[in-house]
Amino acid sequence: MTPGEGSTKAVAPERVPVPPPEVAKGILRPREQERHRSLGRLPAGEETARFVEWYWFVAWDLRGRPDYTAEVLPFPSVNVTFERTHSRSGGWVNGVCTVKYTRELSGLGETFGVKFRPGGFGAFTGLEVGSFRDTAVELTDVLPDAVGLTEKVLSATEATDRRDVVEGFLADAARRVPADESYALVLRVIAAMEADRDLTRVDQVTERFGIPVRTLQRLFRRYVGAGPKWVLRRYRLQDGAQLLAEGRTGDLAALALDLGYFDQAHFSREFAAEVGMPPLEYARSSIGPA
Repeated sequence: MTPGEGSTKAVAPERVPVPPPEVAKGILRPREQERHRSLGRLPAGEETARFVEWYWFVAWDLRGRPDYTAEVLPFPSVNVTFERTHSRSGGWVNGVCTVKYTRELSGLGETFGVKFRPGGFGAFTGLEVGSFRDTAVELTDVLPDAVGLTEKVLSATEATDRRDVVEGFLADAARRVPADESYALVLRVIAAMEADRDLTRVDQVTERFGIPVRTLQRLFRRYVGAGPKWVLRRYRLQDGAQLLAEGRTGDLAALALDLGYFDQAHFSREFAAEVGMPPLEYARSSIGPA
């Protein structure tokens, strides 16, 4: 903040809301998924934005239609979800998911979620989030003060109202969380990992940020819940899946090199292991008739 001219009162600059990021990254076969469910995102509020990246909401109505399996390569983030379906309702803390996430959609259902920034849930709660990696834990087991929050969220009918309910709960706690230099460093490292496709090895990251590899590993274990090598690979696989779904299939060897892989064979093996099919087969299934 900068003091206003002729006044001792600090004047905060106008905050420009950050629009929700593009929707497709991380979602496998996005065109196909659009036929089976709706998806939207809302930006975090000013009080929570240092921990929360966005809110998201999914709804489906497959009554009288076949069930559908939605697949995602999740971000290296903790998500808090509030869900109502024919089989279960409740609130959960979902740890970082290190494998392909699959969800069976059937009947009528909806989920409202909070995607924390990588490292954000650990900074917000003070917990070492690796303890619930690849698991979902009931919300109040992790956040005891959230008693009644799930009912309030699900009783609201509009996504914006649900966001306001969760914002109110999170913002009150966020104001009491002190500045954390280690978390700020994690955010800078994560931002570089996601945006810079030239970063493909952990030693490149440690050299750029001037930190020992053990320090980086410790920070990621404490805040992110997954190791830096895995995070790098996940971002590059997300990039690859998105480019393939958009039709970049002409030169798979060049794509592999652009994503930082040693050669096409390494990329194809890792892609098939994570996604469940080779890159070109995935591309054909993604860009065919919707």
